[in-house]
Amino acid sequence: MNIKCIVVDDEPLAIEKITEYIQRVPYLELLASFDNAIEALEFLRDKKTDLVFLDIQMDKFTGIQLLEILRNPPKIIITSAYDKYAIKGYELDVTDYLLKPISFERFLKAVTKVGGEIRSDRSSRPAVQPDGNVKPPADYIFIKADYHMHKVKLENILYIEGMKDYLRLHLPTERIMTLMSFMKMEKVLPADQFMRVHKSYIVSLDKIERIERNTIMIAGQKIPIGNKYKKEFFEYLEKEKVL
Repeated sequence: MNIKCIVVDDEPLAIEKITEYIQRVPYLELLASFDNAIEALEFLRDKKTDLVFLDIQMDKFTGIQLLEILRNPPKIIITSAYDKYAIKGYELDVTDYLLKPISFERFLKAVTKVGGEIRSDRSSRPAVQPDGNVKPPADYIFIKADYHMHKVKLENILYIEGMKDYLRLHLPTERIMTLMSFMKMEKVLPADQFMRVHKSYIVSLDKIERIERNTIMIAGQKIPIGNKYKKEFFEYLEKEKVL
């Protein structure tokens, strides 16, 4: 299993060191390196990439900003000289956080962890039946809350609300609070059924009752459409639903 990766860092020596480490690991394939996050963003939009080694503090466009704008990002290993961004990094669901100077042993531990996550992700893809058809994905997810695993049918989710470190799932008859990031939730939910429309909201598309300017109505609740998500949401409406 090859892991296709890129390096994003504004320090040439840091890129050189990470590149050297990558070349020592047989299953890592370096696609490109960038000294700024904007060029990396354009690359990631066009090229299939499994892993990004990402610096945080860069001029004009930071690593954190890159993570916040990416939809369905690849695996991320942060490489930083500062530990103050660690909590923010893990909120954005990074796989590991490496402090510079980085030893090869610590680097290898991080990429081994990535390999395990990628294998797990691939094994959870829809199974192919003997007749060659793809088995439909599950119509439910399991959510950990109150020391229990709750089976939640996707058709029952109205919308999901961010509450600092927690997410609140709004269902017709109950609400479930879970410690999970939006990024992780977006990976679990089918993209053709759910969409993030605000930094604090994911909505079930078929539960939308009406849209009033920059507000969505679901079950009598007003949900704002954030500026960051407005373009994608209204493009979806134009393409799929508006007559």
